[in-house]
Amino acid sequence: MVRSVGLLVVIAGVFIVVVGLLIYSGALSWFGRLPGDIRYESGSVRVYIPLVSMLLISIVLMVVLSLLRRFF
Repeated sequence: MVRSVGLLVVIAGVFIVVVGLLIYSGALSWFGRLPGDIRYESGSVRVYIPLVSMLLISIVLMVVLSLLRRFF
């Protein structure tokens, strides 16, 4: 039990580092500007609703978590 939790923490850490490197390098600059994300700017008012971006994150997390659940 403890060993599998440790492995899960290591995998999550590696995933976070990889995503951080992708963001730092600019490889994910398209994220948040997808068609379907709502952006409204007028004067001093800015409203941003990332509908499609959050939908994409939800689908990716669902797939990753179901794979992890299958293996553990």
